Amino acid sequence: MPALSFTAFTGPHRLAGGAILDVALAVKAALAMDPEAPVLTFNDATGAVVDLDLRGGRDEIAARLDERFPQGPDEMESEAPRGPGRPKLGVIAREVTLLPRHWEWLGTQRGGASHALRRLVDDARRADQGASEASARRDAAYRFMSAMAGNLSGFEEASRALFAGDAARFGEQSASWPEDIRDHVQKLAWG
Repeated sequence: MPALSFTAFTGPHRLAGGAILDVALAVKAALAMDPEAPVLTFNDATGAVVDLDLRGGRDEIAARLDERFPQGPDEMESEAPRGPGRPKLGVIAREVTLLPRHWEWLGTQRGGASHALRRLVDDARRADQGASEASARRDAAYRFMSAMAGNLSGFEEASRALFAGDAARFGEQSASWPEDIRDHVQKLAWG
């Protein structure tokens, strides 16, 4: 699983980006210099604003962030009781609800139900050809854009360009925006 990435802005200017702890410490330092600074932190994967609890020192902040933003499947599942599955392979048993006709079909497949479901998921992922990822990136870019550029000129047309996947038109419509905001939307949407 790739590491989560976050970006903080002070008004229209990018303050910091990267791992959540690094960004949180940069935000804390900026607020120490100017407690009234308009700082917003975003989860780059979702474009959502993230509230940070910056009380205490580095270790206290890190402990709270580790709880809230685990960095991998091991940390996310560490509190869950171990049950059936193959833990050394990273297999975790989950519940799947299907109709009787689905279970009947799965029962006739080679390798059993689990193997058939894994095969179906893998086939669907290949057929998707990145469409789900592109949609998630566009949605994250729009959330960020709404929060940071919703009142800027050209927002509506830039939104249309974003959802049409037209980077050139987006660039034209957002040309008057602060550079850090425009560049971050483009990074979220098109990499």
